[in-house]
Amino acid sequence: MMNGDHSWGMGWGFPFFGPVFWILIVIGIVYFVRWLVSGKEDGVQESLLDILKRRYARGEIDRDTFERMKKEIEP
Repeated sequence: MMNGDHSWGMGWGFPFFGPVFWILIVIGIVYFVRWLVSGKEDGVQESLLDILKRRYARGEIDRDTFERMKKEIEP
């Protein structure tokens, strides 16, 4: 009875789940590599002064706040 048709070996699902498993592995590797590369594309991170200038340009902060914060972040 152990060697009958009820074993857990290569049953009807293996031809479907085997390739799906490997496709998911490849997709995972591709996304992992893209994630690694995306953080290092330009190699330059935006500085605090750049963020501050952008906020001032958008009108999120006024001139006095801009000048005060600029003095705080400059060495």
